[in-house]
Amino acid sequence: MEELKRIEEIKKALNDHNYRYYVLESPVISDAEYDKLLRELQAIESANPELITPDSPTQRVGANPSSGFSEVKHTVPMLSLQNAFDDQEVRAFDKRVRERLDVDKVIYASEPKLDGVSVSLLYENGFLIRGATRGDGATGEDITQNVKTISMIPLKLQGNDFPPRLEVRGEVYMPLKGFFEYNKEASRRGEKVFVNPRNAASGSLRQLDSKITAKRPLEMFCYSTADVTPGYLKGSHSERLEQLKSWGFRVVEHRAVVEGAQGLINHYNQLAEMRPDLPYEIDGVVYKVDSIELQEKLGFVSRAPRWAIAHKFPAQEELTIVEDVEFQVGRTGALTPVARLKPVFVGGVTVSNATLHNIEETHRKDVRIGDTVIVRRAGDVIPEVVSSIIEKRIPGAKPVELPKECPVCGAAVVKAESEVVARCSGTLFCPAQIKEKIKHFVSRKAMDIDGMGGKIVEQLMVEGYIKEIPDIYSLEKLQIAGMERMGSKSAANLISAIEKSKKTTLEKFLYALGIPEVGEATARSLVSHFKTLQSIMDASEDKLMEVSDVGPIVARHIIGFFTQPHNHDLVEKLISFGISWSDKPETSGPQPLLGKKCVVTGTLGIMSRDEVKKRLADLGAQVTGSVSKKTDFVVVGDSPGSKYEKAVKLGVKIYDEAGLIELLEKV
Repeated sequence: MEELKRIEEIKKALNDHNYRYYVLESPVISDAEYDKLLRELQAIESANPELITPDSPTQRVGANPSSGFSEVKHTVPMLSLQNAFDDQEVRAFDKRVRERLDVDKVIYASEPKLDGVSVSLLYENGFLIRGATRGDGATGEDITQNVKTISMIPLKLQGNDFPPRLEVRGEVYMPLKGFFEYNKEASRRGEKVFVNPRNAASGSLRQLDSKITAKRPLEMFCYSTADVTPGYLKGSHSERLEQLKSWGFRVVEHRAVVEGAQGLINHYNQLAEMRPDLPYEIDGVVYKVDSIELQEKLGFVSRAPRWAIAHKFPAQEELTIVEDVEFQVGRTGALTPVARLKPVFVGGVTVSNATLHNIEETHRKDVRIGDTVIVRRAGDVIPEVVSSIIEKRIPGAKPVELPKECPVCGAAVVKAESEVVARCSGTLFCPAQIKEKIKHFVSRKAMDIDGMGGKIVEQLMVEGYIKEIPDIYSLEKLQIAGMERMGSKSAANLISAIEKSKKTTLEKFLYALGIPEVGEATARSLVSHFKTLQSIMDASEDKLMEVSDVGPIVARHIIGFFTQPHNHDLVEKLISFGISWSDKPETSGPQPLLGKKCVVTGTLGIMSRDEVKKRLADLGAQVTGSVSKKTDFVVVGDSPGSKYEKAVKLGVKIYDEAGLIELLEKV
């Protein structure tokens, strides 16, 4: 059957590409090419559902919700490890091993200990048939549908030399980037955020609806085998990890084979230095006698092996007391509550401040001044208050309230009901925001003042030459020339660039003002719709929402900005310095794409993304920042991400670079 043959060809190709991408880290095709193969497979299977098999890459999307997890009895118990907390305990471990084996030295395998969730994967004849949690070590839960959604877990093994029965043990985790992005989005939606990546991985794996698990950014490293057909595995732990890699499993990076206690300690110190830069959390280093024969001789004590130990890093969580809560103002005006703590040693450093994220999260955790709290620190991540210990709460513990006025400039604090973030309304006036606002104002996509980079802005502010945005247009050559590393020529060039910036476009000026949620695309849409600055400033919420890019949140930000008297005054002052633009459209030529809504995503080779956007806008298209049912087409470059995926899902027309060139030539 032709369809079956093609299905097998695509499945093999996709499995090979998954192996190259996740295990070998050397992909040979682009994401777009991979997606094209996957879509072809989905189309064939959709037309021939009887040909769908459990190992198909299309089956990673998740199954229908389950009513509960069934129990799984582990043939080989999933045991815990004993811990060592200092070098002395590591040397004692090595001494015990040598004495029991009656040898002078021992070779060990040393590897990072991921802070995730242990799982068991069972394969029969190369196919994944079951995934299970560790549970109590003897009995776990069947999470087969959930583990199938994790891309780097092979549904079918590579090669042909694997055992007929193979149980692999590993750690499922959520990488730090995925964890922070997930929490940021959850916080934006007003949903519960995860306390830490381990909590995130555990909660995601135990979803009864595997379609939810499929949306979580989970990954996995394998660290051992268990129930395996005899005669297939090599004689050392380090060799077995290489076998697992050859069969399609990811094995942890930065592992080493070392000799004796000092070799273990040296590797521990290396990993401790690397730890802040790793893309995932580790809470220690695991040491194992490398020889499987020697492991078997050493055996087990209680519920832990004698041949392995976990050397833990300093504690990442500690208890302390909230002495006060203050609000910091960020560059966008967001007010962040910060707990001032009784100093405590956490994760190798003394912590006296920790973030509470936002006022709603503070109230959700019910953190009060005077409370005893759990403080967590992970690598270079800002310490955070995890939770309050209600049982230790003192009488009179003071609830945290959102200030009515900005603690820096005194402007009103505003918070939309639909948002979790409260903001200072003194956008262009507040000193806490002004430095970053000035940097944004002079940037290339805004007023484009060439030569006025971040360091120059900071230097000008330190010297007291600029305190707010309009001061840029009062700068004098002699002031600039007198600064460190600036001469007469550099000063003249900067003054010239400042003067040149006065001739701009309304959309650039609007974007330069730094109104929350008003990016380039929204600024362009506002100008296209209202034509003049005064019309935008006078528009009601309903009128603003007539613009396709503008919803209620964006509309309220725009109104909030222009109703503040100081913002109004600063805009007028900038115009009085000679900043101007034409209210007539820049392009007077034909606009064959007038009324078309489009999105540009990914990395383009023929021209920059900004150039493509401008070309399309000049032809009348409305270039927006997000894909919806109203989008007419999406231009896709390399590594396009979620916008491309959404376009495919919604059936929106897609142009690659060749298609874009053809489109531009036609119109």
